[in-house]
Amino acid sequence: YARDLVDDVEWSAEDATRTEHDFLCRCVETAIRAGATTINIPDTVGYATPEEFAALVRMLKERVPGAEKVVFSTHCHNDLGLAVANSLAGVSAGARQIECTINGIGERAGNAALEEVVMAMNVRHDALPFTTGIDTTLLTRASKLVSAVSGFPVQYNKAIVGRNAFAHESGIHQDGMLKHTQTYEIMRPEDVGAGKTALVMGKHSGRHAFREKLKELGYELADNAFEDAFTRFKELADRKKQVYDEDIEALVDENIATADDQRKVAALTVIAGTMGPQTATLTVEENAAHKTVQATGNGPVDATFNAIKRSFPHEAKLALYQVHAVTAGTDAQAEVSVRLENAEAGISATGRAADPDTLVASAKAYLAALNRLEARKSRTRPMTATGEELSEEARRSGP
Repeated sequence: YARDLVDDVEWSAEDATRTEHDFLCRCVETAIRAGATTINIPDTVGYATPEEFAALVRMLKERVPGAEKVVFSTHCHNDLGLAVANSLAGVSAGARQIECTINGIGERAGNAALEEVVMAMNVRHDALPFTTGIDTTLLTRASKLVSAVSGFPVQYNKAIVGRNAFAHESGIHQDGMLKHTQTYEIMRPEDVGAGKTALVMGKHSGRHAFREKLKELGYELADNAFEDAFTRFKELADRKKQVYDEDIEALVDENIATADDQRKVAALTVIAGTMGPQTATLTVEENAAHKTVQATGNGPVDATFNAIKRSFPHEAKLALYQVHAVTAGTDAQAEVSVRLENAEAGISATGRAADPDTLVASAKAYLAALNRLEARKSRTRPMTATGEELSEEARRSGP
């Protein structure tokens, strides 16, 4: 039926790498006879080694009738850290499609990282003579955008797109780099769209310069979004002596991620010190209305989060709280990641925010995570046939 509607129909096994071979062959043969044109072979729990995965792909291509008429695909999970290696092994064995994700995001330990797969083929084209058609200069920008939207930060030492991917601290390494860059770099930062930090923007920079900087960093913003970003940039430039590219990226990414949020931090004052308890006074904006609350806590962060809970009561639990400096210097912006979990609904959400004030960034990140959590919760609520939300009593009674 599907082939009557589209030219390419993909069939995917489940836990193929641990499936008995004869049974897997019969399933694949049945799928091909039914009209499948792409056969996906997943390593669902990340159990296989590269040698085993390559052998599995070769076995299917050799034993299954009609295998020469279809495209074999890999879908590898990273539970043992072998997702990229297994994917490349599958391609070497005859697969011609790799299912992967930017930054390797995915269930549990994630999936094969697109940027790693692509650059492995580019850098080691001698051993992996395949092409993808992907513009590698956009990899870093795509990585940052996905990180901003998903709320999952990229680890600093992440291959290809991590902040330290092209950093050299060792004296011997630095000396070698100064003499010849290829001594310790097998690819150039420009190859993946990673430029050097610039200090060209400041409080005297105008709209034209800011728009050109955004283009340089890979952003194309609509007029309203640009004006919002420019306003925040000027506010940041008044608070920081030097505005780095990373500062602008953090600012714009936050704008993108929270553009549709109805609840936002309007003001925050925190009284902290050795004499507790600490107190936070928070003003939040919701649908153009402002509400101010005060709360205490065991430390300034706890007080800030308690103020948000008082503003918007909820049962979510804090599962992750991380703080990183966006750039160097004591006036650097703090980038905060917060993950909230609702065990009863079985959902979680992550929010990120940056601000020179760590507590303000914390409040923004927490509220961003809460906004996402509420949005996901509303999407999972049962609805009636007329599109109305099912009442709590009806949900308990069931059909």
